[in-house]
Amino acid sequence: MGIARQLEEEEILDPALPICDAHHHLWNRPDQRYLLDEFLADAGSGHNVRCSVFVEWKSHYREGGAVEMRPVGETEFAAAVGDSGIRSPVAVCAGIVGYADLLLGSAVAPVLEAHIVAGQGRFKGIRNVATWDPDPQVLGSPILCSPGLYRHARFREGFAVLADYGLTFDAWVYQTQLDDLIDLARRFPRQGIVLNHIGGVLGIGRYAGRRDELFLSWLGALHRLAQCPNVYIKLGGLGMRRSGFEFYGHARDYSSDTIAAAWRPWIEACIEKFGAERCMFESNFPVDGASCSYRVLWNAFKRLMSGASGSEKALVLYHTAKTFYGIE
Repeated sequence: MGIARQLEEEEILDPALPICDAHHHLWNRPDQRYLLDEFLADAGSGHNVRCSVFVEWKSHYREGGAVEMRPVGETEFAAAVGDSGIRSPVAVCAGIVGYADLLLGSAVAPVLEAHIVAGQGRFKGIRNVATWDPDPQVLGSPILCSPGLYRHARFREGFAVLADYGLTFDAWVYQTQLDDLIDLARRFPRQGIVLNHIGGVLGIGRYAGRRDELFLSWLGALHRLAQCPNVYIKLGGLGMRRSGFEFYGHARDYSSDTIAAAWRPWIEACIEKFGAERCMFESNFPVDGASCSYRVLWNAFKRLMSGASGSEKALVLYHTAKTFYGIE
């Protein structure tokens, strides 16, 4: 039996522990299909995944109508997926995080209302991606926004509207941009914010070979961010290309023990700074699937929690995400 087969059949650790996958995508692209069947195959591979949070990524938009309303199609799609999987043991898309352009300012209100209607009780919040870097190798795709999106006055005008509808905000920046999020969180101390992918650890392009230096700068920013009680953090995303770990592109070659050992400094720092009550694990599938299988990923997460108490495990694996997103 080869190593790939061995890793695929890696024994599930603590199979009874309930899990809320706090962040995954669904899409049908020319280079990849990842829809309900694929997600259920992953979620049903042995871990006790009870529910999931769908997060936007520019898929299934409406093809016509007002431009600002087209992203509502993604929420309509996710709600329909959730309804179609109602008999599944996993409550897929129990929470939906969509996209609305907060640069619309106060004019974003009708878009938020449309999302809420389309979500049929599942819609929980908005994500505006603000990742930017001058190194095109880091971006790896067309530029989504200009630098400093979260500091833009018009963006903040739209951001303020989220509170009127009781919506959450998912933030996605690179580690070099965390001060932008810190300033935003301090300006809106009552707005619930969750930072995606532990704050965008970088390890490629101009950041390659600087792991120790970048860890220390990230840790300092993380400490400042954790002082904002309205900010939560998603533990995951380290399987992406930009993080620069050797696992990327070798999804069947490494065990959960090896992966957990490599990721431990970052994950433990997050839990130490934010506390279990503000930390939640995310699969970030199918993106992080480039580094390991779903089965191995959650084994790695469980290994990272091996020294935690039962209540801490329950929070980070399940309850924190449900509480933040208001999932019944």
